Amino acid sequence: MKTSMETIRSAVEQYSEDSVKRIYVPATITEKEAYEVVRGALMAVRPRIKELIEFAKLIKAEKLGVAFCAGLSDEAARTVAVLENAGFTVASVRCKCGAIDKTELGVAEEHKIGGPSQFEAACNPLVQAKLLNDAGTDINILVGLCVGHDMLFTMHSKAPVTTLIVKDRLLGHNPVIALYSGYHKDLMKLQKRL
Repeated sequence: MKTSMETIRSAVEQYSEDSVKRIYVPATITEKEAYEVVRGALMAVRPRIKELIEFAKLIKAEKLGVAFCAGLSDEAARTVAVLENAGFTVASVRCKCGAIDKTELGVAEEHKIGGPSQFEAACNPLVQAKLLNDAGTDINILVGLCVGHDMLFTMHSKAPVTTLIVKDRLLGHNPVIALYSGYHKDLMKLQKRL
């Protein structure tokens, strides 16, 4: 079993690999450029979408992929427009692509949101990843994929993946509020798995 120091040294050595450097150095530059001194105070000056654009330019990405949830179609359209206005070619793919019933992918009827015996299109992160792989994207961007579906997409994407918007149905896609707000902190205590 490796010691913590051996693990650290081993990981540090990986930063010299071209595949790691290609992402790490531009990420660090993007991080630094997200701050400016404003009226004598160091402040963040870029939203994540702007950081993503600048990062993509640094790694010379030309084609970006957007894998999005049907419930965030408006946000995905806005994202695509901003990225295209920044000069990128964008390929996007909706979660329900393929229109395959959930039962065909191994989901029992009782686990359908709409109830048993009704057609319910399944989220299809593997097809989303395959379509963006086939499109030859340089970076893929997640816009609200479900927990688990985001993981499957990331596992099968050939391009590096980043998340722009995380899905949180209850909290308006702002999951961090549950960690801070007195109005929301007890939600996890109240919900029990039946």
